[in-house]
Amino acid sequence: MIRNHFRIMKVDLSTGKTNIIELPGREQFLGGTGLAAMLFAEYGHMDRDWDDPDQPLIFAIGPLTGYYPLMSKTCCSFRSPYHNQYAESYAGGKSALSLRFADLDALVVVGKAPRLTALCVGSRRVETRDVEYMRGFDALQTGRVIRKLFPGSGRRSILRIGPAGENLSAYACINVDTYRHFGRLGGGTVMGSKNLKAICILGDRGFALPEGKAYPTLYKEIFKQLTTTEMMSKYHGLGTAVNINPLNELKSLPWKNLQQTSSPEADNISGETFAKDTLLRNAACAGCPVGCIHVGFVREQFQANNQYLYRQVGYDYEPIFSCGGMLEVTDAGQVLRILDTIEKEGLDNMSAGVALAWATEALDKGVISEEQTVVRLAWGDAESYMKGVELISRPPNEFYRLLGQGTLKCAAKFGGEDFACVLGQEMAGYATGEVFFVSEALGFRHAHLDAGGYSYDQKHEDKDVEKALNFLVDDARDRVVLNCMVGCLFSRGVYTADVLAQALDAVGYGNLNASLDAVGKEVQRARWRLRLGMGYDPARVKIPKRYSEVTTWKGPIDTDYMEALRSGYAARIMEMGAPLADEE
Repeated sequence: MIRNHFRIMKVDLSTGKTNIIELPGREQFLGGTGLAAMLFAEYGHMDRDWDDPDQPLIFAIGPLTGYYPLMSKTCCSFRSPYHNQYAESYAGGKSALSLRFADLDALVVVGKAPRLTALCVGSRRVETRDVEYMRGFDALQTGRVIRKLFPGSGRRSILRIGPAGENLSAYACINVDTYRHFGRLGGGTVMGSKNLKAICILGDRGFALPEGKAYPTLYKEIFKQLTTTEMMSKYHGLGTAVNINPLNELKSLPWKNLQQTSSPEADNISGETFAKDTLLRNAACAGCPVGCIHVGFVREQFQANNQYLYRQVGYDYEPIFSCGGMLEVTDAGQVLRILDTIEKEGLDNMSAGVALAWATEALDKGVISEEQTVVRLAWGDAESYMKGVELISRPPNEFYRLLGQGTLKCAAKFGGEDFACVLGQEMAGYATGEVFFVSEALGFRHAHLDAGGYSYDQKHEDKDVEKALNFLVDDARDRVVLNCMVGCLFSRGVYTADVLAQALDAVGYGNLNASLDAVGKEVQRARWRLRLGMGYDPARVKIPKRYSEVTTWKGPIDTDYMEALRSGYAARIMEMGAPLADEE
């Protein structure tokens, strides 16, 4: 299985043709995010919009996938319907391991099927099925049907979309094996534009593990750190939902569309409360011993026969923040009901929750009317928000059509831009301060995991602009290297640069060790070049007024400091994305 070339499957939905392609580039791009950027440069079109049928949808894994614990993620890249620029999203589940057992480094899907289609790929199989009868099926129902349509072993991963993707909401997600998602920036929308309802990846072959003592010795040491030390215990215990109370105490918890940064009601939706009142079980991505997926239950009574229905719903910090605190829904069970609706419709839960929070405040202020919202959106009213989710997914009017394209696009038409909680996309759940706001607003994926700005705010009271900018650039580059592998970012404390070098050496990729830092810089540069080449101008990014009105544990936001960070980071991004002298 060790090879210095990449093995790519390219499927064209328009023609029905499939090609296996071997490409060089391992030493320059490693895999994962680097491979995805390389493939988009190869097969993508800088001069065409996101919904052009020839634009690729790419799924890529890394050189350590299948060999070590928590090397369990897949990088999905595409031109985003949200901002019409290059974008990435990450998911686990079984997707990465299934690609590895299908003997693929990446799957590239181009073209557009004439009718709604399901695609099945494996090392010895490529098949498409007409599933037009599934149009309108929710994401969970789709998963059940696809599992019967394409039977397989435990090495099977099922990716699918719900109605939101079919209806081209700009933040429709791709559901992966029920509890994981390519969530942000509209990967599900790209599938919908290609008439692609689902992808089944069959890991239908095996591969030999490395010989010698180095590999099992290192594997045991990594496994030990992940399972017997405190380093990962919070992810298995209460999960990331444990962040609710600490962030509330720090006055860094976005609440009620960020009108507040703390609330006395926060404990009602804390990780402790979810665990006590709703937790059913833990689950894990394939190849992960930690089990950070927390599955709660929703119980609903049927009035007609007094019977009860139980449904399982995954949760963690971000969904609780967006569909709990931001909407002032303070009952854990009601939060899960909203999340269950979002899962079925196939929307990104952060964008959906934050969009509805803005809409609620806009309705309160009279910026919009109930004629636009159809239902009376009200803080804490889970029923109205469940209906709102369905209206975003299946828009009945211009208001919901625009809200499904992004909160700022809707606010540009109706008003209320000042209190739109958008940092490149609908914000993640950290009102920690200036560094995070700038990091997410300008960052490559507009994600809280682009760099640890949320952590930097909590550890530094100084306002050293140069120091903060150096941190954002350097920390993002370190994460790029792990995203080339493709490892879960929860494990970044274990997979240091030295451990990654040992891990590569133990499986036969020792020739790549000396270039890890150089690869990180090159991939970081390559990704920015793609975005900038598609029209991204970081200097024009505005941070909405609401973020200047925030008070955290450090006091009111320093707008001068935030502006210095914003302009400085924009300049750094332009430097990183500039062509090299010999390429001009």
